[in-house]
Amino acid sequence: MSPLPKIARQLNQVIHKLIKNRYRHKKTAFNILLGFTCALVVTFLGMAINQATTKTAKLPPQLTYQTSWVGNTIGKGELRVQNNIEAMYVTENGRIYTNSKWDEAGTEAGIYENRKIINSLKDTHGWHRLGGKAVTANSKYIYLAMSQGGMSKEKGYPPDGETWYCVRRYNLAGEPVPFPNGNGWDKSMLIISKKSPVTGLATIGNKLFVSNAEANIVSVFNTETMAKINSFYVTNPGGIVIDSLKNLWIIENKTSRKYGKVVHYNQNGKKLPQAIVDVVDPTAISSYQQDKLLVADNGIRQQVIIYNIKNKNPQKVRSFGVKNGIYSGIPGEVGKLKLYGITAVGSDNQGNIYINNNGFNTSGTDLRKFTASGKLKWQLLGLTFMDNADTDPQSDGIKLFTKHEQYLMDYSKPAGKQWTYQAYTLNPFKYPQDPRLHIISDGTIFRRIQGQPFLFLTDMFGSKLQIYRFQPKTDGKIAIPAGMFVGTNDQGKSINGNWPPYQPSQGEWIWRDQNGNGKFDQNEYDSSKDYPYIGGWWVDSKGDVWKTLRTKDGIRHYPLQGLDQKGNPIYTYRSMQKEMTPGIFSDLRRIEYFPETDTMYLSGFTAEHPSVGDDAKVIGSEIARFDNWSQGNRTPKWRTVVPHDTTGKREITTAAMSVAGDYVFAVTVKTAEVYVYKASTGKLVYKFGPGVEVGEESGWVDIPYGIRAFRRKNGEYLVFVEENWKGKVLVYRLPI
Repeated sequence: MSPLPKIARQLNQVIHKLIKNRYRHKKTAFNILLGFTCALVVTFLGMAINQATTKTAKLPPQLTYQTSWVGNTIGKGELRVQNNIEAMYVTENGRIYTNSKWDEAGTEAGIYENRKIINSLKDTHGWHRLGGKAVTANSKYIYLAMSQGGMSKEKGYPPDGETWYCVRRYNLAGEPVPFPNGNGWDKSMLIISKKSPVTGLATIGNKLFVSNAEANIVSVFNTETMAKINSFYVTNPGGIVIDSLKNLWIIENKTSRKYGKVVHYNQNGKKLPQAIVDVVDPTAISSYQQDKLLVADNGIRQQVIIYNIKNKNPQKVRSFGVKNGIYSGIPGEVGKLKLYGITAVGSDNQGNIYINNNGFNTSGTDLRKFTASGKLKWQLLGLTFMDNADTDPQSDGIKLFTKHEQYLMDYSKPAGKQWTYQAYTLNPFKYPQDPRLHIISDGTIFRRIQGQPFLFLTDMFGSKLQIYRFQPKTDGKIAIPAGMFVGTNDQGKSINGNWPPYQPSQGEWIWRDQNGNGKFDQNEYDSSKDYPYIGGWWVDSKGDVWKTLRTKDGIRHYPLQGLDQKGNPIYTYRSMQKEMTPGIFSDLRRIEYFPETDTMYLSGFTAEHPSVGDDAKVIGSEIARFDNWSQGNRTPKWRTVVPHDTTGKREITTAAMSVAGDYVFAVTVKTAEVYVYKASTGKLVYKFGPGVEVGEESGWVDIPYGIRAFRRKNGEYLVFVEENWKGKVLVYRLPI
């Protein structure tokens, strides 16, 4: 297909967005920018026409394929389920206003109604702006907790290194509304602190109540003028709700205490005697019907507790949701009333209850609406961010795994309707030292080793490899921490800080859960010292682990030494084998070895195609295949050049590679285009990208293992590609 229509569409989208968002810029600046963009249109169209007429014959042939996805209820467009809702406010008629600290596509604050997102609050992303952990509204305005970072060269911004923690005022259409003495470029921000974020918001009459947990203060402002009226002391205050007597119930967040609690104040800041003290970890609060409160308990209970507050002491009416949430019954198995990681609650005037689950360590959005009796009316999912999927090979592509989730696929259904959310595999209560709670994991690899299922995870910078086992009889669907490889960082220690306990003070290490408790215990580490800059990881079909370092002797092979009595795979430095990097590579990056055929695929930079700068996350400039690897052959069967940076501008780079069946798949960073090479020859045979099913759009592929391919028994190829911009994993189906 000619590149002309695609470039034209992209330029048209740029102009459309500039016009749509012109309120962000002063008029003169906007006109200059729009004029410059139009000039670019003429230039790029000319370039595209020339490219289309001179290079069409060199393009690879067309490929018929389907683009599907997993992890987000909505697969395309601006209005899809946002990442990690951390707060919400539900109006009497069931409209939902949400807030999250970060959303990759810029929807930190959404407006939801009738099972869909209908709008978003504008200007919450970029320019060092972030969302926050509180939101409320009245009949005229929406009030949003947010932060504004420093930009010294811009008028209306804090200086570099300073952050404003603010409440920003919007109208009900989602447009910022300025006020006298307001801050920010458009005067719509009220600075609450320069040290710590806003943690709760509520309004009644002309009063806006604002919690600041770190400062131990609840402040009161006029909703129209935003002038300060009063403030009063509350220990570590969080969410706020107004009861039918117009008094305040305020969460005192759990800190070093065993329990949090909910305390009672009048509007003037006088503490009232009633309190709710039997909630372990109260994370959200809302009014409910007449004289009742909804309080989320995010402790092991994983329920919403309903209290009657009419009498002198709050009385528990009932619990909402299954006790122990997603860890009840079959642990990890998704259920309509099984809650997990509760961040927000609300209700409407019909008695419907709204609950948002985020999982743990910002796993993703799971927003549900229930009737008062507990019937699920709808569910919206935005589960995936900065991750990729892989399949259990025994399932032939039917069971997919991401770093936290398990999905069941039905490929007979239309694109985007093929996946069912089956399980959440993280249990922070039983396994509080699970690496997924302490670091950002991604890049799923799923393997069967001696018939047993194992989940392997990497991280964004490729310095770690995590290993998880499954034990259905005791842990259901939960992935149990089983082992971990960690490379040396450039300060000499593997991981800075207090986690994990007992780690060696220097060098790199391998941890194995020898006693089976999922904790990093003393004497469970094997340590070594090696070059700190890792190029890539691989786990082959036998369970052997491979690692590349960016050096001349950069291949490390860790043969599997069997499974221990607890079912953990055994790897040691004593059994590790060092191998020289083939001479064609000056900077070795990725590695994939296939013991069935004794075939090795390596990628990296070469003398003929060197790196420009040091982009540590890309695969390099060439992929090479080596046959008879274990027999010592280091002469490549073929070498092929992949898209790579030659200008220093990083416009064209290749993020990741994956070999399956007869093909080698590679995906570019910024355009998310998939290049398909014949495994037997290295020849480029196809090139494709996101299809019409997802609006022909994708964000950057910016994790080292952002593509994973699998050939099914029927010959169809599944290609999974990271798409964190709009919170999903792309699933390409290729009948090749």
